[in-house]
Amino acid sequence: MYFDHEKLDVYRAAIEFSTLANAIIKELPKGNSYFADQLLRASVSITLNIAEGAGEFAKNEKIRFYRMARRSATECAAILDICQNLKLSEHSNTKSRDLLIRIVSMLTKMINK
Repeated sequence: MYFDHEKLDVYRAAIEFSTLANAIIKELPKGNSYFADQLLRASVSITLNIAEGAGEFAKNEKIRFYRMARRSATECAAILDICQNLKLSEHSNTKSRDLLIRIVSMLTKMINK
């Protein structure tokens, strides 16, 4: 038996991204707690909003949660771009960026469905 959100590929991708985000956070140099905090909050927000949306029956609310998850994913992408430009993280734009693109794409399809 599973919860509805656990059946979603986008949810599993969000969990995977959260794991990668945690690794990025750990490698950020001291003095960059703002980026670490924002990345942690946004990455967790993706996962939580997907779970809340999957558990919602009202279509408007379901879409609202998926839209919030999508916005959090694009926020994570922007944080990774900043970290890369400031040379704060070695792997902030490799697999994590591809995963975010996949998450945003899946969420966009779910919103437009």
